[in-house]
Amino acid sequence: MGRYNDLIKQRGVFAKFVEEYNSKSEEDEEEESSEVEQGSDLEKVNTDADRSNPSDLSKNSVRNSTKSLLSSQLVKEDGGKLIEKESVEKGNVKLSVYHLYVKAASYWKSFLFFFFLSGFQVLQILRSFWLSAWSDEYEGDYGNKTSTAVRLAVYGGMGTTESISFLLSLVSLAFAGLSASYNLHAPLLHNLLRSPMSFFDTTPLGRILNRCAKDIEVVDMLLPINFRYLGMCVLQVLCTLIVIVISTPIFVVVILPLAIIYYFFLRFYVPTSRQLKRLESIHRSPIYSHFSETIQGAASVRAFNKVEEFRNNSGNIVDAFIRCKYSNVVSNRWLAIRLEFIGNLVIFFAALFAVISKELGWVTSPGIIGVSITYALNVTEVLNFAVRQISEIEANIVAVERIHEYTISPTEAPWQIPRAKPPVDWPSHGCVKFLDYSTRYREGLDLVLKGISADVGEGEKIGIVGRTGAGKSSFALALFRMIEPASGNILIDEVDIAELGLHDLRGNLTIIPQDPVLFSGTLRFNLDPFEAYTDSEIWAALELANLKAYVSGFPNGLEYIISEGGENISVGQRQLVCLARAVLRNTRVLVLDEATAAIDVTTDAVIQATIREQFVKSTVFTIAHRLNTIMDYDRIMVLEKGRIIEFDSPSKLLQNPDSAFARMVQDSESESRKA
Repeated sequence: MGRYNDLIKQRGVFAKFVEEYNSKSEEDEEEESSEVEQGSDLEKVNTDADRSNPSDLSKNSVRNSTKSLLSSQLVKEDGGKLIEKESVEKGNVKLSVYHLYVKAASYWKSFLFFFFLSGFQVLQILRSFWLSAWSDEYEGDYGNKTSTAVRLAVYGGMGTTESISFLLSLVSLAFAGLSASYNLHAPLLHNLLRSPMSFFDTTPLGRILNRCAKDIEVVDMLLPINFRYLGMCVLQVLCTLIVIVISTPIFVVVILPLAIIYYFFLRFYVPTSRQLKRLESIHRSPIYSHFSETIQGAASVRAFNKVEEFRNNSGNIVDAFIRCKYSNVVSNRWLAIRLEFIGNLVIFFAALFAVISKELGWVTSPGIIGVSITYALNVTEVLNFAVRQISEIEANIVAVERIHEYTISPTEAPWQIPRAKPPVDWPSHGCVKFLDYSTRYREGLDLVLKGISADVGEGEKIGIVGRTGAGKSSFALALFRMIEPASGNILIDEVDIAELGLHDLRGNLTIIPQDPVLFSGTLRFNLDPFEAYTDSEIWAALELANLKAYVSGFPNGLEYIISEGGENISVGQRQLVCLARAVLRNTRVLVLDEATAAIDVTTDAVIQATIREQFVKSTVFTIAHRLNTIMDYDRIMVLEKGRIIEFDSPSKLLQNPDSAFARMVQDSESESRKA
């Protein structure tokens, strides 16, 4: 016991432990480097604002992420973060995006909305003209006056029909918006759940949350309201111009110049506002990502005294977002001033021409002139609101564009293929054949497994060893089709796994990974998520995994709540839960991907003993961390640079002192003696 520096200087057990850990970390980093170098031909991009000054705390999480799957389309930066650049669309939003939204909302529901809204505006004008004619009738000397009852009945009927039309437009808009939300969200969720693991490795969590939260909120709440207001504004402007032209036909002279000025302001403002909204959306994602990372790693942040650095990063990210937000506010004020000018011109010319027309006798009805001026007084606000809604729609429709981007992103193979269903008891033997199998992480990258050919018989126990970057983890990924073949085949009981649905394949194989995977929920859910087994079978599996006594100590037994990632139980216990899950399923093919690398020797012994006893008839592939755990296996597969260089029984390989496996054993024994 003592200070860290003193213990290191003493060169004792602690110093040797630290050296061994550092050596293992360096090997892992070398493996990451070799994988990422395969993507060196890809574009180097800068990460989001939250990744400008990443801390060393992220290295472990990045290491796990990199080992887990694809390093394609990735960029490795100084801080070790691997990301895929988020695309930013430029220019006008394509008409296809609007068509996509209208299609999602349903054509006939959209038509009903605009039909009833148009009816509402037309009835509003007719009601104003009817009231004007009524007032003129009492002002003038008309021989045949319409009775008051008729006037009231017609006026009341118009008002009632107008209200019903407006209500129906709202109802049809609500149903159209609901359809749009469902038809955009459902494919997004469907596609995300079927995206390859590489997508989640290369896409920050905040970016996905931004699509599923903020963008969906825009589709749910803002776009229907934007389209409603725009429809009302456009129809009201058209009706205003029609009313003014009817009352003072000379107004036609100024419509074209005012329209040109309005169009100029529109063309100048809308693209600017649209791009500012896009930048705002892009700079919002890093806020979510950084917040999520900070919350998840709060303990590590405090432990490594990086609180101030994370606080500064958070401030920089928020500042970048506020700059975009502020620019958007400034552009809105610029627009407001210019639209006030156009609106005032409309009022001025409407009033001027009304007076001229009255004096020259072109218009004799004061009621019509009154309607014209009344509508003109509102045009400033309507014009301002209309262009804002056009801008808002162009900015918010980007949410549809971004959702659609993830809706059409590449997915894994189908989960189920009805015409290629395996037999009910497949695999019944567990024979696995690799026929000149090659694979890569992504098109355009180097092969990580090259011409693998091997025939593994029923119930064989195969140990897989190799230096860092040899392709051991790629071997496991290939079995589960996490990466697809570039050439060759893998047959399990003479069934080509490339022809099966992914659920049919993965549901009949079992893996115990190096990092135990547990979900927030009950212990029963983590052992049997599909409720396929009885309580007695679950308890039997726990007993075989040496967990029965431990679980029996819980007040609620199998209903004990496991926190996210299993944080309320130890790492060894998490791995034993995964072992119990594997025992419960008892498939004919079992893969152990360095399952005991991060646990103590005692737990390792429990796992190895259980595997030997309970998986006697199963074919077992063990990616070994400790060579002594596979010395009694049937055969050892030695990989080097994606190729099988040795594949034989341990005894035969050890008979040749020049074999790669024999040298690895010698190195392992030397390290053990030093420790």
